[in-house]
Amino acid sequence: MKSAVETLNPTRVRLSIEVPFEELKDSLDAAYKKINQQVTVKGFRKGKIPARVIDQRFGRGAVLEEAVNDALPKFYTEAVNEAEIDVLGQPEVDITELKDGETLNFTAEVDVRPTIEIPDYSGIEVEVDAVEVTEEDIEKSVEQLRERFASTSPVERAAEDGDVVTIDLQAKVDGEVLEDGVAEGVSYTIGSGELLDGIDDAVKGLEAGGEATFTSELKGGSAAGKAAEVTVKVTQVAARELPELDDDFAQLASEFDTLDELKADSRKRLENMKQYDQATQAQERVLEKLLELVEVPVPEKLLEDEINTRKHNLEHHQLGQMGLDLEKYLEIQGKTVEEFDAETKEAAVKGIKTQFVLDELVKQEKLNVNQEELTEHLMRRAASSGMSPDQFAQAVVEGGQVPLLVGEVARGKALAVVVEKATVKDTNGEVIDLDDEDDVEQATETVEAAEGTADDAAEEKSEG
Repeated sequence: MKSAVETLNPTRVRLSIEVPFEELKDSLDAAYKKINQQVTVKGFRKGKIPARVIDQRFGRGAVLEEAVNDALPKFYTEAVNEAEIDVLGQPEVDITELKDGETLNFTAEVDVRPTIEIPDYSGIEVEVDAVEVTEEDIEKSVEQLRERFASTSPVERAAEDGDVVTIDLQAKVDGEVLEDGVAEGVSYTIGSGELLDGIDDAVKGLEAGGEATFTSELKGGSAAGKAAEVTVKVTQVAARELPELDDDFAQLASEFDTLDELKADSRKRLENMKQYDQATQAQERVLEKLLELVEVPVPEKLLEDEINTRKHNLEHHQLGQMGLDLEKYLEIQGKTVEEFDAETKEAAVKGIKTQFVLDELVKQEKLNVNQEELTEHLMRRAASSGMSPDQFAQAVVEGGQVPLLVGEVARGKALAVVVEKATVKDTNGEVIDLDDEDDVEQATETVEAAEGTADDAAEEKSEG
């Protein structure tokens, strides 16, 4: 076999491949054997029909077609390996010449990973938010904890903001009660915004036994997005009572003996959360700066596939779970189809560039992924997919996805290397030290978000 490579552009090549006919022998034998098992000829046992009879009865062309279809992937793979090119996606194959007993010539056009030059990135500088925990932050955190330990007691008065009401609901569309539009004994906190638009105004002022009717757009169910006439009946009004903020509350709501200790712990937790957010912000901004430094051509077919995948995942997974379609989603977001398409393309380009650049850095920095790092990553992806670690690991192995997970961790490590060499300052001008091995998994999450792969595990599970 002979092959030659022609570069069509920085991301696409054409392979021209010549195959001597004798190299098709194994595929021809396999073609005759396959046809033998599929057809019957009077006077011959099944599977024992001579080749000349198959040629006479069914045509040599049918045999050649079967043999060539069997042989092409093997010769294409050999040519790719010989040329040492990094192909992306499936090739477009064109048989240019097929002479029985003489030769098989074909071409294969395919996208390839572009050659990327990574410049010196040690001079990257970014600014991030300072980690500041205010007294107001602490009070808000403690108040949220206090809300969780609130008690309720029935009252004989009209419902007010903050009350917990027990209600029965009935929704009608076009005068017909919906099959899934009836609910009884629903507990609802007035002002929480957790149910239908308009329900707060409808129930405020009602006592137990009172009812009201209002119009609201349904957020889910069989008539999602439609305007419904909703009748709400209040069966009980209960006032919420918050516990006193004192040492007794601290002992009730935590492992601490005093309110001061509880507040000190809240401060520490808030600082940790803000430091985590600060590190993520630093990684995102360093990645953006890195991508600005590198010229990355993007293969057209790969970009088209990535855009289609992102749209499919949004429409059939994220929006489907919320009971929305794309049209309704765009209406809520206040975006036109053109704006949505432009944003999706921009995100897809960034995702592809991120993968190309960080993969190149993995090679340049000779980064490897150890078993502990892979296991930690697998555990997190399992949790985000709603599967147990064992189930997720089995699905990954059976689907041949282990190299993909390894690649994700490796790119996270590459980003961590760049962040470590960057200068990161907060808005107060203080230099932030992010050199921490624990940042690798966090950097991997940042990379996943940029590539748009963060929810793949969950999506693959729901499609499976």
